[in-house]
Amino acid sequence: MERQSPAKARFPLMALGAISLFAALWAGLVRLGWQLPSIPFLPAGHHGAFMVSGFLGTVISLERAVALRQNRLAAAGAGRETGTLFYYLAPLFAGLGGLALLTALPVVVGQSLILLGALGLCVLFVIIYRMQPNAANVTMGLGALAWLAGNLLWLGGRPVAYVVPWWVAFLVLTIAGERLELARVLLWGRRPRLFFIAAVGAFVAGLLLSLLAFGPGLRLAGAGLLLLGLWLLRFDTARRTIRQSGLTRFIAACLLPGYIWLGFGGLLWLYYGGQFLAGPAYDAMLHTIFLGFVFSMIFGHAPVIIPAVLRVRVPYRPVYYVHLALLHLSLVLRVAGDLTVTQGMRQWGGLLNEAAIILFLLVTVSPLPRLLGALGRRLGLAVRPAGDPSLGSG
Repeated sequence: MERQSPAKARFPLMALGAISLFAALWAGLVRLGWQLPSIPFLPAGHHGAFMVSGFLGTVISLERAVALRQNRLAAAGAGRETGTLFYYLAPLFAGLGGLALLTALPVVVGQSLILLGALGLCVLFVIIYRMQPNAANVTMGLGALAWLAGNLLWLGGRPVAYVVPWWVAFLVLTIAGERLELARVLLWGRRPRLFFIAAVGAFVAGLLLSLLAFGPGLRLAGAGLLLLGLWLLRFDTARRTIRQSGLTRFIAACLLPGYIWLGFGGLLWLYYGGQFLAGPAYDAMLHTIFLGFVFSMIFGHAPVIIPAVLRVRVPYRPVYYVHLALLHLSLVLRVAGDLTVTQGMRQWGGLLNEAAIILFLLVTVSPLPRLLGALGRRLGLAVRPAGDPSLGSG
């Protein structure tokens, strides 16, 4: 019976993240100026907190917790699985923090819960590093520390614009660390490693400098983002896997344009660093990274991560390219509207951005009845291996 507990916990945790995702999408449209019905306790100003902490913080922490627990069980043996359920506290706190921001509770409650989630993720990476001490885990651990630092600033009353660069660092360093881990198979030499260290070092140094001199710090961080985008374009495995087929090729097709958006976002930070407070340039500096880079990664890896976390199959379909193309084309429209200060382009680009995300959700979880049936079995009598054919085709 003990083996059932983690499987039962994962779907509610993912559902908490999904609540924050939909809250973020609604708040994002309101911020863009779309006239939508008002929803009590859904302030548009929490758009970033819902997306980064409530949604992505929950999902990333959950994925790390699942992977760590599986590694610990594999090392300890099938009969020794006690002492690992606390790994799920990080996604639980992050998810509850996002939910608290949707209620009449004081904002500090949600902020504090999210802070605990970030602290929990840092603890997970300490455990991970002790098991596997390598540069990839150091990089991802730095991302968790950046999330913690940003939430401390937020809880301390700093304006959200001063917090957001640290939230960006959380996501960028997490993804960069994951790609660094996979890139080791290419066995590249000393220069690429030094290039990667220089890029991460410039980015982190810029964040630290921003605490004292905000504009210059963001420009230095932008240089780091540009270098990271160039490193990923040059050394990531996607350059080779794009020549393959099926899901492998689709993942590469998501990654490569994402790296271009990351580099372009770095250029915007370099040029507009002093305007990182509000307005169209601020919108472009954020969403080139959050949408062009981060969501492109999500689109590519969801068919791999969802089966690992929820133990249901998500088979690859060529129709996946539709929401991927819509995301990038609509982001071009949005950023063009930002840089030319054309409100209509910004609004329609933002609306189509969210349409791409909704389409991604619909396509990825369909056919819905079969997925719900599989989830019911996961939460019911038994926990089968992820590859069990009784799960059906997803």
